Amino acid sequence: MINKAWHDANPMPAQASLDERIAWHLEHSAHCGCRDIPESIKQELKRRGVPVPKRRETMTSPPTGGAALPLGDLVDPVPAAMPVRTILEGASVAVVPFDVEEHSAALFEAVAGHDDLWAYMGQGPFGDLASFVDYYAVAAEKTDPLLFTILDRESGRPLGHATYMRIAPGDRAIEVGNILYTPALQRTRGATEAMYLMARHAFEDLGYRRYEWKCNALNAPSRRAALRLGFTYEGTFRQHMIVKGRNRDTAWFAMLDSEWPRVKAAFEAWLSPENFAEDGTQRFDLATIREGLGGA
Repeated sequence: MINKAWHDANPMPAQASLDERIAWHLEHSAHCGCRDIPESIKQELKRRGVPVPKRRETMTSPPTGGAALPLGDLVDPVPAAMPVRTILEGASVAVVPFDVEEHSAALFEAVAGHDDLWAYMGQGPFGDLASFVDYYAVAAEKTDPLLFTILDRESGRPLGHATYMRIAPGDRAIEVGNILYTPALQRTRGATEAMYLMARHAFEDLGYRRYEWKCNALNAPSRRAALRLGFTYEGTFRQHMIVKGRNRDTAWFAMLDSEWPRVKAAFEAWLSPENFAEDGTQRFDLATIREGLGGA
């Protein structure tokens, strides 16, 4: 069972390095009954040739009447880290904290005349730059949702935005959402790379075990994107929200830390320069690569 006294006396160090996190989890597995080591730590232990501590069997609770009832696996109670304003560097794009002064005018110009981009968003479209700035000046100050700009690495031009949202460190669950891709970003390597960078950061740096994607159930492009990226469809919440005066049924998708190693390998194989012909067309699509690796 969970050794609360050990946890109280040995908290995970704040902003722990990878080596510190590994040492903590190995010590934790030796002293506590919950052996839910994050998948990223398991993979690093395997890479270093260190045996992964075996997990104890699922606990059961014997009711007064007799037979034990099945209960969920014991889970490491250490919370994930809250995301902060940081820079995630890729080859094609960088994901950076949204800067109202630096990014607003160029991003507004990039979406001007494309009101369809806002059809399923909670905000927009915006009739002028002033209203755009007013909205994003407030949004950029929030910590949940935590707003990031997607920049072209070569030109520094803003190409879109995305957020971490519905952040639950105690449950180690986090959502990527409020995703806006300008026409210049759509269907590019950078579009996929931005989602790879954010997922990798959530799983490997912050320690989340569940990474969510939710969208209006009528938003077919978003549903296709979730499946392409490696999320699993989990169902639809009917009459979940009222957005801009209209009903919204919400389609739920998620990716788990146990699934991340295969999803990550597929991302990296797809993003590799060897996967693209001289004209920039892909040789293998992302789903095909993932299926070849045995993933979803």
